[in-house]
Amino acid sequence: MTEPTLGTTRFTGFSEAALDFYDDLEIDNSRSYWESHKDVYLASVKAPMTALADALEKEFGTAKIFRPFRDVRFAKDKTPYKTHQGAFVGAGPACGWYVEISARGVRTGAGFYHAEASDLGRIRASIANELTGPKLQRILAKLERAGYAIGGDRLKTSPRGYDADHPRIELLRHRSLTVGRDYGFEPVIHTPEFVDAVRRDWNAARPLVDWVCERLEG
Repeated sequence: MTEPTLGTTRFTGFSEAALDFYDDLEIDNSRSYWESHKDVYLASVKAPMTALADALEKEFGTAKIFRPFRDVRFAKDKTPYKTHQGAFVGAGPACGWYVEISARGVRTGAGFYHAEASDLGRIRASIANELTGPKLQRILAKLERAGYAIGGDRLKTSPRGYDADHPRIELLRHRSLTVGRDYGFEPVIHTPEFVDAVRRDWNAARPLVDWVCERLEG
């Protein structure tokens, strides 16, 4: 069983109020809605997300709880508020573990979400390498067999410098690479045991996170 983290509020699960908050925010993404429901966000979204992150901090590190406000300065979409709440634990440049709640429920994830050109080049070189590339394939195959979805942004064509018939061309097309599990509205998200579910997912994904970090640190 999950033990409470000393000095913090114990995670007891995400309430239906959190899901309802995002359902309504998608319909009325306005300042007036936000201001009249800010107490719901603080109590039902931010507080339990912070408690969840605190419960996992000793094992994975300190999480960044993302701000709820969108940066709309250069965006066509001027809606002011994000329609999800995420928390991210970094293990390397844009690489680590993630958990999110939205109107569609809760999901967990891990991997690298963005890479600068030089870092992406190093990752691709390791994918192409006959020593390190097959190791990544084995990691992803094991995660897929365990029920995790493989995702990430991919090129439609082959990246420059790599042949279309490369045995790992599908991996080489990735500009980001993630694994995740979608819990949706499963009852466990409303319970303290969800801490253990996130811990299990993040530990399962640790080999992927470690593989990416080794590429970026080497």
